[in-house]
Amino acid sequence: MLELALMFFVIAVIAGALGATGIAGLTMTIAKWLVIVFLVLAVVSLLL
Repeated sequence: MLELALMFFVIAVIAGALGATGIAGLTMTIAKWLVIVFLVLAVVSLLL
């Protein structure tokens, strides 16, 4: 899960550098949600 978030972050940085702000914003949103899901799952697995 975290690897996917990092991949989307790298794609967003590259797209932002190339001027594709729409794609960069979308991939940053996806990366943000993947990190949130990862953190929630990590906390749940530590508690159980």
